[in-house]
Amino acid sequence: MNLFKNLYIHQRFFVYISIIAALFLVSFWVDLLYQVAWLFVLGLVVLFLFDAYVLFRFKNGIKARRILPDKFSNSDENPVPVTIENKYPIKIFLKVIDELPKQFQKRDFELNTEIAAQQSHNFEYQVRPVERGEYNFGNLNLFVSSSLQMAARRYRFDAEQMVAVYPSYIQMRKYEFLALSNKLTEFGLKKIRRIGHTMEFEQIKNYVAGDDVRTINWKATAKRAQLMVNQYQDEKSQPIYSIVDTGRVMKMPFEELKLLDYAINSTLALSNIALLKNDKAGLLTFSKKLEKLIPASNKRTHINVINEALYNVDTQFTDSDFGYLYATIKRKINQRSLLILYTNFEHISSLHRQLPFLKAISRQHLLVTVFFENTELDDLISENVEDLQSIYHKTIAEKFAYEKRLIVKELENRGIHAILTKPQNLSVNVINKYLEFKAKGLI
Repeated sequence: MNLFKNLYIHQRFFVYISIIAALFLVSFWVDLLYQVAWLFVLGLVVLFLFDAYVLFRFKNGIKARRILPDKFSNSDENPVPVTIENKYPIKIFLKVIDELPKQFQKRDFELNTEIAAQQSHNFEYQVRPVERGEYNFGNLNLFVSSSLQMAARRYRFDAEQMVAVYPSYIQMRKYEFLALSNKLTEFGLKKIRRIGHTMEFEQIKNYVAGDDVRTINWKATAKRAQLMVNQYQDEKSQPIYSIVDTGRVMKMPFEELKLLDYAINSTLALSNIALLKNDKAGLLTFSKKLEKLIPASNKRTHINVINEALYNVDTQFTDSDFGYLYATIKRKINQRSLLILYTNFEHISSLHRQLPFLKAISRQHLLVTVFFENTELDDLISENVEDLQSIYHKTIAEKFAYEKRLIVKELENRGIHAILTKPQNLSVNVINKYLEFKAKGLI
């Protein structure tokens, strides 16, 4: 029973059948070919049975394993390694079909390869999840055939493997590495000149090329007969809170990813950079009510707490209550902090409804409001119009883009810092703003 369940007919077998059928057809006019066609039928049956015997002769002719990590990084390319070991004494041909999780909506995954006798073959493919949660892999199916390629035997491995998709830890590690190696400018992060000396004095050291000449310590230079400079360190333990709006405005998708997920990935990257700078990182999510509040802490393990909290954050289908947000901040966050508020305003009227609460928050804290450019309007704005309907579409798109810039001016006029950014540039722009505030001594 198991033999028939795993026995398949190779595609090439149907080619042979077609040739035999053609011989039978031609034999209608050439009698000699009728006997030849039957000889081909007999040979085909014998070779098919022999091929099946070779494939099913060994109980475990193939060993394969899909190597999955404990978690995937959302919105990034994640490798899935597969290792295959050929136990047959002959060269085999393989068709690999992996049953991917339903979230990928991909039902045509297929890879064809060949493996020499008693050899192994390793390969990997990439998957890009665009939403957080549990991803369940099905069976890893291998269809094995010999050089005859008439019959095929199916092997199944690794049924029901689950991987949790977390906020983008790959993006977080990328910025962490660049911060540690002082190469943040390579990804668009600005090198910001420090203003004044609002930092704490650390030590006197030898001058090296690139040091600020304004920090030269002339007394120490005279004593040592070589240039010496004062070295300062940033002020530490400043609370940095990422506040994520989970209302319906954050459900809008761009490049298959919701605005909420862009905000979550940015929150994780910023929190990690803040902890590297010895500041305290905290998290607050809200819509109609307070959903999560993680007090700011500078423990290195605190990033794991924030990551676990972000894993379960999801958008709501209601308008967010900024009045409740103000009351929560006033009651729960007593120390002056940098607040990065991730939200979205599509119209100036939606800003005006929330402006009194934003102004009230900015009186006690350093508030940065982050919202998004509608990048799908760029094509409409840049295209050449040739008919009346296209003119209407382009005019409306330009009006929406202008309103976004108007919102920035309105916020800045009220003393509230604002970042208008494309979703894909969010993390860079937010970290830039944080480093700018550190350099200016505002936090």
